[in-house]
Amino acid sequence: MNYFGKQIKTTIFGESHGTCVGALIDSPPCGVKINIDLIKERLAKRRPNPSTSTNRVEEDNFKIVSGIFNNVTTGAPLCIIIDNKNVDDKVYDDKYGIMRPSHADYTQFEKYHGFSDHRGGGRFSGRLTAALVAAGAIAEMCLLKYDIKIGTHILQVKDIKDRNIVMMEDTYFLKSSDFPMLERDAKEKVLKEVEDAKKSGDSIGAVTETAIYNLPIGLGEPMFDTVEGELSKAIFGIPAIKGISFGMGFDYANHNGGDANDIPYTVDGKILYRTNNNGGINGGITNGAPVIFKTVVKPTPSIYKEQETVHFMKKEGTKIKIEGRHDPFIAHRACPVIDAVSYLVILDLFAVRYGNDFVNGKV
Repeated sequence: MNYFGKQIKTTIFGESHGTCVGALIDSPPCGVKINIDLIKERLAKRRPNPSTSTNRVEEDNFKIVSGIFNNVTTGAPLCIIIDNKNVDDKVYDDKYGIMRPSHADYTQFEKYHGFSDHRGGGRFSGRLTAALVAAGAIAEMCLLKYDIKIGTHILQVKDIKDRNIVMMEDTYFLKSSDFPMLERDAKEKVLKEVEDAKKSGDSIGAVTETAIYNLPIGLGEPMFDTVEGELSKAIFGIPAIKGISFGMGFDYANHNGGDANDIPYTVDGKILYRTNNNGGINGGITNGAPVIFKTVVKPTPSIYKEQETVHFMKKEGTKIKIEGRHDPFIAHRACPVIDAVSYLVILDLFAVRYGNDFVNGKV
């Protein structure tokens, strides 16, 4: 499917080296003032830095072509388009049929019988995440009155670890930071790893951590439309994401219930929790604590080292040395995408629980 969401559906379209990429938000709340500068700021966070990323730097010029009037959302489908200008697809034509290891070249060929746009990964390219970020900025505006704060940072690269997000102020810091890490020493070590990977023609992966603050209690549905389920489905739409866990996650295997349970207590009639091992979710429903989750971002599969592979049209072994413009490290650019997708999912969860008039009403 090319969309996610139950009440407010987000559709992503375009290809890496096509004319444009874009997003269509179907049934957005009406009456939301559009902040063009916020969209630009969020896109700038995703834009590559040639020192740590690909040399393909797009200006990300965008147009909102429907769904707004007098700079306010109308409630009609909102379509935002981002031009692709810095394209260079010759290298992909020359090597068509040769499987780039860990890419979708062969699977999309089989799925679409050879009719798909293979250039730069086509439909499966990280370029499409620009559209997700732009749409996420719209969702962020829709939730402005509820002061929902979302921040994502690089938690771990190899044996280098950043500290966990522990307060809402950390999300402010991450929004203003030039590289999404909280500790300076850890950041410098990761940047050195990125530099080494780039020099050797290789790439590295990472674990990210996301925190969502100020969610009301009661978002999400039991069983199959849980907060975890809705976030996971959307987050897995981001290229290179290979795992997600909530709260303590897989570390639960190292604990007993006695030390893993989140013990509640009250302050002035408000229920709080001494820990947040469940990541702000019980029974698939928000419990008032921050929603916390981690994702695994795999190393960028496009590397400049020669690798053995297969020519899937000739059905014979061969070798490939990938050319073009690629990221030695993608996790820092994935962080604003995870934020954006989270805003879109939270917006939909609000609409499912309260209806689309929640923006103009009161939860």
